[in-house]
Amino acid sequence: MDKKTAIITGASGGIGFEITKSVANSGYRVIMACQNIEKANIQRELLVHETGNHDIEVKYINLASLRSVSEFADELLKKEESIRILMNNAGTIATCKKSTEDGIESTTSINYISHYLLVRKLLPLMSNGTRIVNMVSCTYTIGKIDFPDFFIHGSRKRFNSLSVYSNTKLALLLFTFELSGKLKELGIVVNAVDPGVVSTNIISMKKWFDPLTDIFFRPFIRTPKKGASTAIDLLLNEKHGSVSGKLFAGNKMKKVGNKYTDPVIRKKLWRETEKIVEVFL
Repeated sequence: MDKKTAIITGASGGIGFEITKSVANSGYRVIMACQNIEKANIQRELLVHETGNHDIEVKYINLASLRSVSEFADELLKKEESIRILMNNAGTIATCKKSTEDGIESTTSINYISHYLLVRKLLPLMSNGTRIVNMVSCTYTIGKIDFPDFFIHGSRKRFNSLSVYSNTKLALLLFTFELSGKLKELGIVVNAVDPGVVSTNIISMKKWFDPLTDIFFRPFIRTPKKGASTAIDLLLNEKHGSVSGKLFAGNKMKKVGNKYTDPVIRKKLWRETEKIVEVFL
């Protein structure tokens, strides 16, 4: 019998760690796709101890490099492992504009394009019953996709961390809807999850007044465990085995307005992203 393999990006901290723990507890062979290998190995030992599952492996991936993503996927393709779960969890908010070696704005690469490429590369290892879950954010509602500025600068306007982050989360949501339609006949389900406002390191306090804000604000936002609960439910609950192309938040399906599901923008985003990643496919 083939092992049930799960791949989780950003698995070593915050929400990703909680998702990884639950998936490992369910008996999956888990691949922790992480950039910080030292931290991930420490977390792996903790996970093995807490879950009793020794079939947890750490693999290096740098989502700011399409070549790294491609090499990560190629290694799995050589082994021909059957993938049952792909959790695209990793994300970042940049404090300033940076470009990757591929000429892409870094937040856009990490939050969206690299996960797009990872899915596209690994599709041959997926089949009926595979679940793909993309971690988005409620900020998709203020996102906007401007071509070609989205890929190069993250936004048409002057660089703003929240705006660029929101744009990438909208892109990932649009990708979820478009991919779901393309994979429907194969029985591969694709959904997006909004974890809510969660107390993780992605929320950074860097302004002079932020230490006080941090003290008073963080106690009222979700813990990583609570933030992970909806994703865990989507990945492991049998009732979601045939649900696809939806957004979930607070363990419930969430209605998305037509403004954020526009098929014209979805298809154009797909075409433009394909142009960027095609050399690696």
